[in-house]
Amino acid sequence: MASTALAVHQPRPEKRSEEVLIIGGGLAGLFCALKLAPKAVTVLAAAPIGRGASSAWAQAGIAAAVGPGDTVETHVRDTIIAGDGIVDEAIIREMASEASARIHDLLDYGVPFDRDLEGHLAVSREAAHSESRIVRVRGDMAGRAIMEALVASVRKTPSIRVLEGYVVEDLIVEDGRVTGVVARDKAGSGEELHRLTGSNVVMATGGVGHLYEVTTNPTEARGGGIGMAARAGARLADMEFVQFHPTAINVGEDPAPLATEALRGHGATLHNSAGERFMLPLHPDAELAPRDVVARGIFAEVKAGRGAFLDCRTAVHDFAAEFPTVFGYCQKAGIDPASEMIPVVPAAHYFMGGIWTDINGRSSLPGFWACGECTSTGAHGANRLASNSLLEAVVFSARIAETMKAEIKPDAPADWQDGSVTTSEHITEKVHPNMVALRQVMSAHLGVLRDGAGMREALEKILHLARESHSVRFDNVITTAKLIAVCAINRTESRGGHFRTDYPEERAEWKRRTLVTLDQAHAIIPDLLEG
Repeated sequence: MASTALAVHQPRPEKRSEEVLIIGGGLAGLFCALKLAPKAVTVLAAAPIGRGASSAWAQAGIAAAVGPGDTVETHVRDTIIAGDGIVDEAIIREMASEASARIHDLLDYGVPFDRDLEGHLAVSREAAHSESRIVRVRGDMAGRAIMEALVASVRKTPSIRVLEGYVVEDLIVEDGRVTGVVARDKAGSGEELHRLTGSNVVMATGGVGHLYEVTTNPTEARGGGIGMAARAGARLADMEFVQFHPTAINVGEDPAPLATEALRGHGATLHNSAGERFMLPLHPDAELAPRDVVARGIFAEVKAGRGAFLDCRTAVHDFAAEFPTVFGYCQKAGIDPASEMIPVVPAAHYFMGGIWTDINGRSSLPGFWACGECTSTGAHGANRLASNSLLEAVVFSARIAETMKAEIKPDAPADWQDGSVTTSEHITEKVHPNMVALRQVMSAHLGVLRDGAGMREALEKILHLARESHSVRFDNVITTAKLIAVCAINRTESRGGHFRTDYPEERAEWKRRTLVTLDQAHAIIPDLLEG
Protein backbone atom coordinates (compact mmCIF):
# COMPACT_ATOMS: atom_id res chain seq x y z
CA MET A 1 0.00 0.00 0.00
CA ALA A 2 1.24 3.47 -0.91
CA SER A 3 0.32 5.73 1.97
CA THR A 4 3.06 8.26 1.31
CA ALA A 5 4.25 10.12 -1.78
CA LEU A 6 5.54 7.97 -4.63
CA ALA A 7 9.15 8.27 -5.77
CA VAL A 8 8.10 10.45 -8.70
CA HIS A 9 6.74 13.13 -6.38
CA GLN A 10 8.68 16.32 -6.04
CA PRO A 11 10.00 17.64 -2.70
CA ARG A 12 7.62 19.21 -0.23
CA PRO A 13 7.02 22.91 -0.94
CA GLU A 14 7.92 25.59 1.53
CA LYS A 15 4.30 26.67 1.98
CA ARG A 16 1.09 24.91 1.09
CA SER A 17 -1.38 26.78 -1.13
CA GLU A 18 -4.67 27.90 0.42
CA GLU A 19 -6.65 26.74 -2.61
CA VAL A 20 -9.04 23.78 -2.45
CA LEU A 21 -8.38 21.01 -4.98
CA ILE A 22 -11.46 19.17 -6.24
CA ILE A 23 -10.89 15.95 -8.21
CA GLY A 24 -13.79 15.41 -10.61
CA GLY A 25 -15.96 17.54 -12.88
CA GLY A 26 -19.35 15.93 -12.24
CA LEU A 27 -22.32 17.11 -10.21
CA ALA A 28 -20.73 16.71 -6.76
CA GLY A 29 -17.44 18.35 -7.71
CA LEU A 30 -18.96 21.32 -9.54
CA PHE A 31 -21.65 21.93 -6.92
CA CYS A 32 -19.00 21.90 -4.19
CA ALA A 33 -16.87 24.36 -6.18
CA LEU A 34 -19.82 26.73 -6.64
CA LYS A 35 -20.75 26.54 -2.97
CA LEU A 36 -17.14 27.33 -1.97
CA ALA A 37 -17.19 30.68 -3.79
CA PRO A 38 -15.50 33.10 -3.29
CA LYS A 39 -12.72 30.81 -1.95
CA ALA A 40 -10.07 29.72 -4.45
CA VAL A 41 -10.90 26.37 -6.01
CA THR A 42 -9.13 24.30 -8.66
CA VAL A 43 -11.23 21.58 -10.31
CA LEU A 44 -9.21 18.80 -11.94
CA ALA A 45 -11.27 16.91 -14.51
CA ALA A 46 -10.08 14.04 -16.71
CA ALA A 47 -12.61 15.02 -19.38
CA PRO A 48 -14.32 18.32 -20.25
CA ILE A 49 -16.39 19.21 -17.19
CA GLY A 50 -19.82 17.65 -17.25
CA ARG A 51 -19.00 15.24 -20.08
CA GLY A 52 -17.18 12.46 -18.27
CA ALA A 53 -19.71 12.41 -15.42
CA SER A 54 -22.36 9.80 -14.67
CA SER A 55 -24.54 12.67 -13.40
CA ALA A 56 -25.04 13.90 -16.96
CA TRP A 57 -26.50 10.51 -17.86
CA ALA A 58 -29.04 10.48 -15.02
CA GLN A 59 -32.50 10.41 -16.53
CA ALA A 60 -35.03 10.37 -13.72
CA GLY A 61 -34.21 13.32 -11.46
CA ILE A 62 -33.76 14.21 -7.79
CA ALA A 63 -35.79 12.81 -4.91
CA ALA A 64 -37.17 15.54 -2.65
CA ALA A 65 -40.26 15.77 -0.46
CA VAL A 66 -41.64 18.91 -2.13
CA GLY A 67 -44.95 17.56 -3.45
CA PRO A 68 -48.38 17.86 -1.80
CA GLY A 69 -48.83 15.40 1.06
CA ASP A 70 -45.21 14.26 1.05
CA THR A 71 -42.95 14.65 4.09
CA VAL A 72 -39.32 14.30 5.06
CA GLU A 73 -40.37 11.47 7.38
CA THR A 74 -41.86 9.38 4.56
CA HIS A 75 -38.77 10.01 2.41
CA VAL A 76 -36.59 8.79 5.29
CA ARG A 77 -38.81 5.76 5.85
CA ASP A 78 -38.78 4.75 2.18
CA THR A 79 -34.99 5.06 2.06
CA ILE A 80 -34.52 2.94 5.19
CA ILE A 81 -36.78 0.22 3.79
CA ALA A 82 -34.97 0.17 0.43
CA GLY A 83 -31.57 0.15 2.18
CA ASP A 84 -32.29 -3.26 3.68
CA GLY A 85 -31.48 -2.57 7.31
CA ILE A 86 -28.14 -0.76 7.19
CA VAL A 87 -29.01 2.85 6.29
CA ASP A 88 -27.52 5.39 8.70
CA GLU A 89 -30.72 7.09 9.87
CA ALA A 90 -29.02 10.29 11.01
CA ILE A 91 -27.42 10.70 7.58
CA ILE A 92 -30.58 10.13 5.55
CA ARG A 93 -32.62 12.35 7.83
CA GLU A 94 -30.17 15.20 7.27
CA MET A 95 -30.13 14.50 3.53
CA ALA A 96 -33.91 14.44 3.17
CA SER A 97 -34.29 17.55 5.34
CA GLU A 98 -31.94 19.56 3.12
CA ALA A 99 -33.44 18.36 -0.18
CA SER A 100 -35.77 21.30 -0.72
CA ALA A 101 -33.02 23.86 -0.11
CA ARG A 102 -30.68 22.15 -2.57
CA ILE A 103 -33.43 21.97 -5.22
CA HIS A 104 -33.82 25.74 -4.88
CA ASP A 105 -30.05 26.18 -5.19
CA LEU A 106 -30.20 24.31 -8.49
CA LEU A 107 -33.10 26.49 -9.63
CA ASP A 108 -30.96 29.53 -8.83
CA TYR A 109 -28.16 28.06 -10.98
CA GLY A 110 -30.63 27.84 -13.87
CA VAL A 111 -31.85 24.23 -13.83
CA PRO A 112 -35.27 24.22 -15.60
CA PHE A 113 -37.13 21.70 -13.44
CA ASP A 114 -40.59 20.75 -14.72
CA ARG A 115 -43.52 22.67 -13.26
CA ASP A 116 -47.28 22.11 -13.28
CA LEU A 117 -49.86 24.54 -14.65
CA GLU A 118 -49.88 26.45 -11.37
CA GLY A 119 -46.11 26.89 -11.41
CA HIS A 120 -45.33 24.38 -8.68
CA LEU A 121 -42.53 21.85 -9.12
CA ALA A 122 -43.89 18.79 -10.89
CA VAL A 123 -43.07 15.46 -9.23
CA SER A 124 -43.32 11.86 -10.39
CA ARG A 125 -43.10 8.49 -8.67
CA GLU A 126 -40.44 5.81 -8.97
CA ALA A 127 -39.98 2.29 -7.63
CA ALA A 128 -39.93 1.85 -3.83
CA HIS A 129 -41.12 5.44 -3.23
CA SER A 130 -44.46 5.66 -1.43
CA GLU A 131 -45.07 9.18 -2.76
CA SER A 132 -44.46 11.14 -5.96
CA ARG A 133 -41.25 13.03 -5.14
CA ILE A 134 -38.97 12.90 -8.19
CA VAL A 135 -38.23 16.39 -9.50
CA ARG A 136 -37.46 16.08 -13.22
CA VAL A 137 -36.60 17.99 -16.40
CA ARG A 138 -38.60 17.16 -19.54
CA GLY A 139 -39.32 13.67 -18.30
CA ASP A 140 -35.88 12.05 -18.61
CA MET A 141 -33.38 14.87 -19.12
CA ALA A 142 -32.62 15.91 -15.53
CA GLY A 143 -28.97 14.86 -15.44
CA ARG A 144 -28.08 16.59 -18.68
CA ALA A 145 -29.97 19.77 -17.79
CA ILE A 146 -28.45 19.96 -14.30
CA MET A 147 -24.92 19.51 -15.63
CA GLU A 148 -25.41 22.09 -18.39
CA ALA A 149 -26.60 24.64 -15.85
CA LEU A 150 -23.77 23.94 -13.42
CA VAL A 151 -21.08 24.00 -16.11
CA ALA A 152 -22.35 27.39 -17.27
CA SER A 153 -22.32 28.68 -13.68
CA VAL A 154 -18.80 27.37 -13.06
CA ARG A 155 -17.47 29.00 -16.24
CA LYS A 156 -18.62 32.42 -15.02
CA THR A 157 -17.54 32.06 -11.37
CA PRO A 158 -14.21 33.92 -10.90
CA SER A 159 -13.12 31.85 -7.90
CA ILE A 160 -13.12 28.54 -9.82
CA ARG A 161 -10.17 27.49 -11.96
CA VAL A 162 -10.76 24.39 -14.10
CA LEU A 163 -7.98 22.13 -15.38
CA GLU A 164 -9.58 19.86 -17.98
CA GLY A 165 -7.70 16.82 -19.24
CA TYR A 166 -5.84 16.44 -15.92
CA VAL A 167 -5.96 12.83 -14.73
CA VAL A 168 -5.11 12.59 -11.04
CA GLU A 169 -2.98 9.51 -10.32
CA ASP A 170 -2.04 9.82 -6.67
CA LEU A 171 -2.67 11.67 -3.44
CA ILE A 172 0.21 13.35 -1.65
CA VAL A 173 0.23 12.40 2.04
CA GLU A 174 2.63 14.21 4.40
CA ASP A 175 2.72 13.60 8.15
CA GLY A 176 -0.62 11.81 7.93
CA ARG A 177 -2.39 14.66 6.10
CA VAL A 178 -3.43 14.84 2.45
CA THR A 179 -1.75 17.96 1.08
CA GLY A 180 -2.17 17.65 -2.68
CA VAL A 181 -2.29 15.49 -5.79
CA VAL A 182 -0.11 14.25 -8.61
CA ALA A 183 -1.74 14.54 -12.03
CA ARG A 184 -0.93 13.98 -15.68
CA ASP A 185 -2.30 16.37 -18.33
CA LYS A 186 -3.37 15.80 -21.96
CA ALA A 187 -6.15 13.44 -20.84
CA GLY A 188 -3.61 11.38 -18.96
CA SER A 189 -1.16 10.97 -21.85
CA GLY A 190 1.20 13.80 -20.89
CA GLU A 191 4.76 12.86 -20.03
CA GLU A 192 5.14 15.41 -17.24
CA LEU A 193 3.70 14.78 -13.78
CA HIS A 194 2.13 17.87 -12.21
CA ARG A 195 2.27 18.25 -8.46
CA LEU A 196 -0.49 20.48 -7.08
CA THR A 197 -0.86 21.32 -3.41
CA GLY A 198 -3.73 22.82 -1.48
CA SER A 199 -5.21 23.40 1.94
CA ASN A 200 -7.76 20.63 1.34
CA VAL A 201 -8.47 17.97 -1.29
CA VAL A 202 -12.00 16.88 -2.24
CA MET A 203 -12.54 13.58 -4.08
CA ALA A 204 -15.57 13.61 -6.40
CA THR A 205 -14.60 11.02 -9.00
CA GLY A 206 -17.80 9.00 -9.27
CA GLY A 207 -18.52 5.31 -9.13
CA VAL A 208 -17.35 1.94 -10.41
CA GLY A 209 -19.78 0.94 -13.16
CA HIS A 210 -17.14 0.54 -15.86
CA LEU A 211 -15.51 -2.25 -13.86
CA TYR A 212 -18.32 -4.34 -15.41
CA GLU A 213 -18.90 -5.37 -19.01
CA VAL A 214 -22.51 -4.15 -19.09
CA THR A 215 -22.92 -0.75 -17.46
CA THR A 216 -24.82 2.50 -17.83
CA ASN A 217 -21.76 4.46 -16.67
CA PRO A 218 -19.24 6.38 -18.80
CA THR A 219 -15.68 5.14 -19.27
CA GLU A 220 -14.33 7.37 -16.50
CA ALA A 221 -16.39 5.53 -13.83
CA ARG A 222 -13.81 2.84 -13.05
CA GLY A 223 -13.37 3.42 -9.33
CA GLY A 224 -9.93 5.00 -9.69
CA GLY A 225 -10.56 7.70 -7.10
CA ILE A 226 -11.77 5.17 -4.54
CA GLY A 227 -8.69 3.00 -5.09
CA MET A 228 -6.44 6.04 -4.86
CA ALA A 229 -7.96 6.94 -1.50
CA ALA A 230 -7.58 3.36 -0.29
CA ARG A 231 -3.91 3.29 -1.30
CA ALA A 232 -3.39 6.50 0.68
CA GLY A 233 -4.81 4.81 3.79
CA ALA A 234 -8.40 6.08 3.83
CA ARG A 235 -11.17 4.05 5.41
CA LEU A 236 -13.69 2.54 2.97
CA ALA A 237 -17.26 1.39 3.62
CA ASP A 238 -19.81 -1.03 2.14
CA MET A 239 -17.62 -2.05 -0.80
CA GLU A 240 -19.64 -5.19 -1.54
CA PHE A 241 -22.80 -3.31 -2.51
CA VAL A 242 -23.11 -2.65 -6.25
CA GLN A 243 -26.52 -1.71 -7.65
CA PHE A 244 -27.52 -3.03 -11.04
CA HIS A 245 -30.13 -1.05 -12.92
CA PRO A 246 -32.74 -3.54 -14.09
CA THR A 247 -33.53 -1.96 -17.44
CA ALA A 248 -30.53 -1.08 -19.54
CA ILE A 249 -31.48 -1.33 -23.21
CA ASN A 250 -29.99 -4.59 -24.48
CA VAL A 251 -28.60 -3.57 -27.88
CA GLY A 252 -24.87 -4.25 -27.40
CA GLU A 253 -23.81 -0.66 -26.70
CA ASP A 254 -20.99 0.19 -24.24
CA PRO A 255 -22.02 1.99 -22.11
CA ALA A 256 -25.54 0.55 -22.35
CA PRO A 257 -28.29 3.14 -22.85
CA LEU A 258 -30.75 3.30 -19.99
CA ALA A 259 -34.53 2.90 -20.01
CA THR A 260 -35.36 5.04 -17.00
CA GLU A 261 -37.24 3.60 -14.04
CA ALA A 262 -39.80 6.35 -14.52
CA LEU A 263 -41.20 4.31 -17.41
CA ARG A 264 -42.25 1.62 -14.95
CA GLY A 265 -43.57 4.36 -12.70
CA HIS A 266 -45.77 5.37 -15.64
CA GLY A 267 -47.13 1.83 -15.93
CA ALA A 268 -44.70 0.06 -18.28
CA THR A 269 -44.55 -3.70 -17.62
CA LEU A 270 -41.92 -6.41 -17.97
CA HIS A 271 -42.44 -9.55 -20.05
CA ASN A 272 -40.36 -12.48 -21.25
CA SER A 273 -40.39 -13.84 -24.80
CA ALA A 274 -43.42 -16.00 -23.92
CA GLY A 275 -45.35 -12.86 -22.98
CA GLU A 276 -45.39 -13.64 -19.24
CA ARG A 277 -45.21 -10.81 -16.68
CA PHE A 278 -42.51 -12.57 -14.71
CA MET A 279 -42.31 -9.99 -11.89
CA LEU A 280 -45.87 -10.65 -10.69
CA PRO A 281 -45.02 -13.81 -8.71
CA LEU A 282 -41.68 -12.42 -7.47
CA HIS A 283 -42.82 -9.37 -5.47
CA PRO A 284 -46.11 -7.71 -4.42
CA ASP A 285 -45.06 -4.52 -6.20
CA ALA A 286 -44.11 -6.41 -9.39
CA GLU A 287 -42.28 -3.98 -11.72
CA LEU A 288 -42.12 -1.35 -8.96
CA ALA A 289 -40.24 -3.62 -6.55
CA PRO A 290 -36.82 -2.46 -5.27
CA ARG A 291 -34.15 -2.39 -7.96
CA ASP A 292 -32.22 -5.42 -6.73
CA VAL A 293 -35.35 -7.59 -6.85
CA VAL A 294 -36.25 -6.46 -10.38
CA ALA A 295 -32.65 -6.86 -11.56
CA ARG A 296 -32.52 -10.45 -10.32
CA GLY A 297 -35.87 -11.18 -11.96
CA ILE A 298 -34.68 -9.87 -15.33
CA PHE A 299 -31.28 -11.54 -14.97
CA ALA A 300 -32.95 -14.93 -14.42
CA GLU A 301 -35.08 -14.54 -17.57
CA VAL A 302 -32.09 -13.50 -19.69
CA LYS A 303 -29.92 -16.31 -18.32
CA ALA A 304 -32.70 -18.84 -19.03
CA GLY A 305 -32.79 -17.72 -22.66
CA ARG A 306 -36.28 -16.21 -22.46
CA GLY A 307 -35.07 -12.62 -22.54
CA ALA A 308 -36.72 -9.63 -20.86
CA PHE A 309 -38.67 -6.85 -22.53
CA LEU A 310 -40.15 -3.56 -21.33
CA ASP A 311 -43.63 -2.93 -22.71
CA CYS A 312 -44.36 0.80 -22.87
CA ARG A 313 -46.88 0.62 -25.69
CA THR A 314 -49.95 1.57 -23.67
CA ALA A 315 -48.25 3.24 -20.69
CA VAL A 316 -46.69 6.15 -22.60
CA HIS A 317 -48.89 8.12 -24.97
CA ASP A 318 -46.35 10.43 -26.62
CA PHE A 319 -42.97 8.77 -26.15
CA ALA A 320 -40.91 11.35 -28.03
CA ALA A 321 -42.30 14.21 -25.93
CA GLU A 322 -42.47 12.48 -22.53
CA PHE A 323 -39.17 10.54 -22.63
CA PRO A 324 -37.04 12.08 -25.41
CA THR A 325 -33.74 10.55 -24.25
CA VAL A 326 -35.02 6.96 -24.20
CA PHE A 327 -36.90 7.57 -27.45
CA GLY A 328 -33.61 8.68 -29.06
CA TYR A 329 -31.82 5.55 -27.81
CA CYS A 330 -34.59 3.36 -29.23
CA GLN A 331 -34.56 5.15 -32.57
CA LYS A 332 -30.80 4.66 -32.84
CA ALA A 333 -31.27 0.93 -32.21
CA GLY A 334 -34.11 0.64 -34.72
CA ILE A 335 -36.80 0.14 -32.08
CA ASP A 336 -40.19 1.90 -32.14
CA PRO A 337 -41.28 1.88 -28.48
CA ALA A 338 -44.81 2.86 -29.49
CA SER A 339 -45.29 -0.45 -31.30
CA GLU A 340 -42.45 -2.71 -30.04
CA MET A 341 -41.23 -3.87 -26.66
CA ILE A 342 -37.74 -2.76 -25.61
CA PRO A 343 -35.19 -5.54 -24.85
CA VAL A 344 -33.62 -4.95 -21.43
CA VAL A 345 -30.83 -6.39 -19.28
CA PRO A 346 -29.41 -5.50 -15.83
CA ALA A 347 -26.36 -3.22 -15.95
CA ALA A 348 -23.92 -1.99 -13.30
CA HIS A 349 -25.37 1.38 -12.42
CA TYR A 350 -24.58 2.72 -8.95
CA PHE A 351 -22.13 2.00 -6.15
CA MET A 352 -23.37 2.15 -2.56
CA GLY A 353 -19.80 1.63 -1.31
CA GLY A 354 -16.82 3.93 -1.43
CA ILE A 355 -14.79 6.31 0.72
CA TRP A 356 -16.22 6.50 4.24
CA THR A 357 -17.19 10.05 5.23
CA ASP A 358 -18.89 11.67 8.17
CA ILE A 359 -21.99 13.86 7.95
CA ASN A 360 -19.91 16.81 6.71
CA GLY A 361 -17.99 14.89 4.06
CA ARG A 362 -14.74 14.43 6.00
CA SER A 363 -12.86 11.21 5.31
CA SER A 364 -10.70 9.38 7.86
CA LEU A 365 -7.61 11.24 6.54
CA PRO A 366 -7.01 14.85 7.65
CA GLY A 367 -7.29 17.33 4.79
CA PHE A 368 -9.21 14.85 2.62
CA TRP A 369 -12.92 15.07 1.86
CA ALA A 370 -15.21 13.24 -0.53
CA CYS A 371 -18.67 13.64 -2.05
CA GLY A 372 -20.86 12.00 -4.66
CA GLU A 373 -20.81 8.39 -5.78
CA CYS A 374 -17.20 7.75 -4.73
CA THR A 375 -18.35 8.00 -1.10
CA SER A 376 -20.23 5.76 1.27
CA THR A 377 -22.07 8.15 3.56
CA GLY A 378 -24.49 5.51 4.85
CA ALA A 379 -27.44 7.18 3.11
CA HIS A 380 -28.11 4.25 0.77
CA GLY A 381 -27.45 1.21 2.91
CA ALA A 382 -27.38 -2.02 0.91
CA ASN A 383 -29.60 -0.76 -1.91
CA ARG A 384 -30.02 2.83 -3.11
CA LEU A 385 -33.52 4.24 -3.33
CA ALA A 386 -34.15 5.59 -6.83
CA SER A 387 -33.09 9.22 -7.43
CA ASN A 388 -31.42 9.62 -4.03
CA SER A 389 -28.00 9.71 -5.70
CA LEU A 390 -28.15 13.20 -7.21
CA LEU A 391 -29.64 14.42 -3.94
CA GLU A 392 -26.77 12.92 -1.94
CA ALA A 393 -24.25 14.58 -4.25
CA VAL A 394 -25.62 18.10 -3.80
CA VAL A 395 -26.39 17.80 -0.08
CA PHE A 396 -22.98 16.57 1.02
CA SER A 397 -20.92 18.65 -1.41
CA ALA A 398 -22.73 21.69 0.03
CA ARG A 399 -21.97 20.51 3.58
CA ILE A 400 -18.28 20.15 2.69
CA ALA A 401 -18.24 23.69 1.32
CA GLU A 402 -20.02 25.13 4.35
CA THR A 403 -17.65 23.42 6.78
CA MET A 404 -14.53 24.27 4.80
CA LYS A 405 -15.39 27.95 4.24
CA ALA A 406 -15.35 28.49 7.98
CA GLU A 407 -11.74 27.27 8.05
CA ILE A 408 -10.32 29.09 5.00
CA LYS A 409 -9.49 32.78 5.38
CA PRO A 410 -8.48 34.41 2.06
CA ASP A 411 -10.74 34.66 -1.01
CA ALA A 412 -9.56 33.86 -4.52
CA PRO A 413 -7.45 36.52 -6.27
CA ALA A 414 -9.16 38.43 -9.07
CA ASP A 415 -7.22 36.70 -11.84
CA TRP A 416 -7.73 33.16 -10.48
CA GLN A 417 -9.66 31.85 -13.51
CA ASP A 418 -6.90 32.89 -15.89
CA GLY A 419 -5.04 29.65 -15.22
CA SER A 420 -7.87 27.43 -16.49
CA VAL A 421 -7.17 24.77 -19.14
CA THR A 422 -9.77 23.37 -21.54
CA THR A 423 -9.62 20.24 -23.68
CA SER A 424 -11.80 18.02 -25.87
CA GLU A 425 -9.77 14.86 -25.16
CA HIS A 426 -10.97 11.81 -23.24
CA ILE A 427 -9.04 9.03 -21.55
CA THR A 428 -9.23 5.69 -23.36
CA GLU A 429 -7.92 3.27 -20.76
CA LYS A 430 -10.83 0.83 -21.15
CA VAL A 431 -9.25 -0.72 -24.29
CA HIS A 432 -6.23 -2.05 -22.38
CA PRO A 433 -6.23 -5.91 -22.30
CA ASN A 434 -5.97 -5.95 -18.51
CA MET A 435 -9.01 -3.69 -18.24
CA VAL A 436 -10.94 -5.98 -20.58
CA ALA A 437 -9.95 -8.99 -18.45
CA LEU A 438 -10.94 -7.21 -15.26
CA ARG A 439 -14.38 -6.29 -16.61
CA GLN A 440 -14.96 -9.88 -17.67
CA VAL A 441 -14.12 -11.36 -14.29
CA MET A 442 -16.14 -8.73 -12.38
CA SER A 443 -19.22 -9.44 -14.50
CA ALA A 444 -18.80 -13.21 -14.31
CA HIS A 445 -18.37 -13.52 -10.55
CA LEU A 446 -19.19 -10.22 -8.77
CA GLY A 447 -22.36 -9.23 -10.57
CA VAL A 448 -26.11 -9.61 -9.97
CA LEU A 449 -25.71 -13.15 -8.55
CA ARG A 450 -22.62 -14.27 -6.60
CA ASP A 451 -21.26 -17.35 -4.83
CA GLY A 452 -18.17 -18.07 -2.76
CA ALA A 453 -16.34 -20.23 -5.28
CA GLY A 454 -16.83 -17.76 -8.11
CA MET A 455 -15.81 -14.78 -6.01
CA ARG A 456 -12.65 -16.52 -4.82
CA GLU A 457 -11.81 -17.24 -8.46
CA ALA A 458 -12.39 -13.56 -9.23
CA LEU A 459 -10.16 -12.44 -6.35
CA GLU A 460 -7.32 -14.69 -7.52
CA LYS A 461 -7.59 -13.21 -11.02
CA ILE A 462 -7.70 -9.67 -9.61
CA LEU A 463 -4.56 -10.34 -7.54
CA HIS A 464 -2.84 -11.69 -10.67
CA LEU A 465 -3.79 -8.56 -12.65
CA ALA A 466 -2.53 -6.40 -9.76
CA ARG A 467 0.85 -8.11 -9.86
CA GLU A 468 1.04 -7.51 -13.62
CA SER A 469 0.17 -3.81 -13.35
CA HIS A 470 2.78 -1.29 -14.45
CA SER A 471 0.49 1.75 -14.20
CA VAL A 472 -0.42 3.82 -11.16
CA ARG A 473 -3.83 4.48 -12.71
CA PHE A 474 -4.51 0.77 -13.10
CA ASP A 475 -3.21 0.21 -9.56
CA ASN A 476 -6.01 2.50 -8.39
CA VAL A 477 -8.65 0.68 -10.44
CA ILE A 478 -7.53 -2.82 -9.47
CA THR A 479 -7.41 -1.79 -5.81
CA THR A 480 -11.10 -0.91 -5.94
CA ALA A 481 -11.93 -4.22 -7.63
CA LYS A 482 -9.90 -6.08 -4.98
CA LEU A 483 -11.79 -4.39 -2.15
CA ILE A 484 -15.17 -5.17 -3.73
CA ALA A 485 -14.17 -8.84 -4.00
CA VAL A 486 -12.79 -9.06 -0.45
CA CYS A 487 -15.84 -7.46 1.14
CA ALA A 488 -18.26 -9.50 -0.98
CA ILE A 489 -16.59 -12.80 -0.01
CA ASN A 490 -16.45 -11.73 3.62
CA ARG A 491 -20.20 -10.92 3.86
CA THR A 492 -21.74 -14.37 4.18
CA GLU A 493 -25.37 -13.40 3.57
CA SER A 494 -27.56 -11.75 0.94
CA ARG A 495 -28.65 -8.15 1.48
CA GLY A 496 -29.70 -5.48 -1.00
CA GLY A 497 -27.38 -5.30 -3.99
CA HIS A 498 -25.25 -8.18 -2.65
CA PHE A 499 -26.96 -11.50 -3.44
CA ARG A 500 -25.18 -14.80 -2.82
CA THR A 501 -26.73 -18.00 -4.12
CA ASP A 502 -24.81 -19.93 -1.45
CA TYR A 503 -26.12 -17.63 1.33
CA PRO A 504 -29.50 -16.50 -0.05
CA GLU A 505 -30.95 -15.18 3.22
CA GLU A 506 -30.20 -12.14 5.37
CA ARG A 507 -28.43 -12.90 8.65
CA ALA A 508 -28.94 -10.84 11.81
CA GLU A 509 -25.22 -10.72 12.64
CA TRP A 510 -24.61 -8.95 9.30
CA LYS A 511 -27.15 -6.19 9.87
CA ARG A 512 -24.38 -3.62 9.91
CA ARG A 513 -22.16 -1.64 7.59
CA THR A 514 -18.73 -2.82 6.46
CA LEU A 515 -15.75 -0.62 7.37
CA VAL A 516 -12.34 -1.55 5.98
CA THR A 517 -8.91 -0.21 5.07
CA LEU A 518 -6.66 -1.64 2.37
CA ASP A 519 -4.28 -2.98 5.03
CA GLN A 520 -7.15 -4.78 6.76
CA ALA A 521 -8.30 -6.26 3.46
CA HIS A 522 -4.81 -7.52 2.67
CA ALA A 523 -4.63 -9.15 6.12
CA ILE A 524 -7.70 -11.35 5.55
CA ILE A 525 -7.15 -12.29 1.88
CA PRO A 526 -5.26 -15.55 2.69
CA ASP A 527 -8.11 -16.81 4.87
CA LEU A 528 -10.75 -15.81 2.30
CA LEU A 529 -8.97 -17.66 -0.49
CA GLU A 530 -8.85 -20.83 1.60
CA GLY A 531 -12.63 -20.73 1.80
